[in-house]
Amino acid sequence: MTFTVAIIGRPNVGKSTLFNRLVGKKLALVDDQPGVTRDRRAGDAKLGDLNFTVIDTAGLEEGDQASLSGRMRAQTEAAIEDADAVFFVIDARAGVTPEDRHFASLVRRAGKPVILIANKAEGRAGEAGAYEGFDLGLGDPVALSAEHGDGFAELFSCLLTALPEATQLSEDDDEVRERLVLGDDEEGSELDPSKPLRIAVVGRPNAGKSTLINRLLGEERLLTGPEAGITRDSISVDYLWTGKNAERRLKIFDTAGLRKRAKVEEKLEKLAAADTLRAIRFAEVVVVLLDATIPFEKQDLTIVDLVAREGRALVIGLNKWDLIEDKAHIVTLREEAARLLPQVRGAAVMPVSGANGGGLDALMGAILSAHEVWNKRLSTSRLNRWLEGVIDQNPPPAVAGRRIKIRYITQPKARPPHFVIFGNQLDELPDSYRRFLINGLRQTFVLPGTPIRMTLKQGDNPYAKKRR
Repeated sequence: MTFTVAIIGRPNVGKSTLFNRLVGKKLALVDDQPGVTRDRRAGDAKLGDLNFTVIDTAGLEEGDQASLSGRMRAQTEAAIEDADAVFFVIDARAGVTPEDRHFASLVRRAGKPVILIANKAEGRAGEAGAYEGFDLGLGDPVALSAEHGDGFAELFSCLLTALPEATQLSEDDDEVRERLVLGDDEEGSELDPSKPLRIAVVGRPNAGKSTLINRLLGEERLLTGPEAGITRDSISVDYLWTGKNAERRLKIFDTAGLRKRAKVEEKLEKLAAADTLRAIRFAEVVVVLLDATIPFEKQDLTIVDLVAREGRALVIGLNKWDLIEDKAHIVTLREEAARLLPQVRGAAVMPVSGANGGGLDALMGAILSAHEVWNKRLSTSRLNRWLEGVIDQNPPPAVAGRRIKIRYITQPKARPPHFVIFGNQLDELPDSYRRFLINGLRQTFVLPGTPIRMTLKQGDNPYAKKRR
């Protein structure tokens, strides 16, 4: 059986460090300053032979319900509600504080199995502070160091005791699907609908990324508000989308807003930006969300170019469309996108509204279409018939009196579509002719919006002078 554990505690007790240790990756941002984590983040944890879901949460703080700290606390309370057990973390070096006592009563009222963790317990100071945990009435504290990996054997034993039924080993084995492999002269798709489609939603701060995802999920899963830059970690959410004719499992990543590099000065914002870039690399489709009231700012174009260079399928979302009175303006915006973003010509530009949910079905349709194109594989024979016609009508230019010869083209892989051209003197092929070939591929074989990779390979010239 699988189960879920929520990690809670006041700010700066090491919850995110413990989360990273359990999932075996540095997924959550970690810094010395308190209050780094704001949203709740779920990850696949492993402890001994136990595999479970662990939820990292924001530090518990007192605050008005409408304030940022109040909304963060509501996210933590939702994590407790969803969890089967709770790791309540205190700072062993600081000992038990009044805040720890206050929030211990909140955990006790939840009625969930609680394991008290005295983190940062390495050294004499930590050992003494760990003993203070007995005063909270949550059972024996587990002296642990998330940073150094000490005390996890005892945590494993406590988890077995707290959830005896859920921690029993299952005899069922997961089926492993082999990825589809196509031959050089086969045509088809490398798309595997059995796997979750990974989608990253990126954009400038305050573009409405978290609000849009919440509207898609139908719940306040992600922290939102009028303040810019609320999201710091890249939070992944699993979701089953039900369309008109099919269902599709999705893993959606909410990311921190990307500002111009020159404006990013704080260490924490740099970490958040790096986490966003990692989410883009992990994703298959990236939705670049623009503010429809001020679209195609320079930073928007920079983000789209970044996605194209990373080779990810692209969809452009125009959020806050409910604020636009002239709906026919979408035609002009799509023309502007084609002019400003030639490297992803044909990318879908979809008007949406995170406030009222308008355009979400159309956006999902565009995402699935972009993903399908991204996975497309073309047969070698069909490609070479196209290449032959192109060269007859528009041959490559001559260099030093000799014509550049293009002999052959193939597509060795997709995700994104990658083409290899063989010939002679290809190192002299002008960039303009290379773009001409890419645009021809995009138009002839219907590859709108997806980045296209092209590699040129030429044979050795046996008559070229060799260095002795």
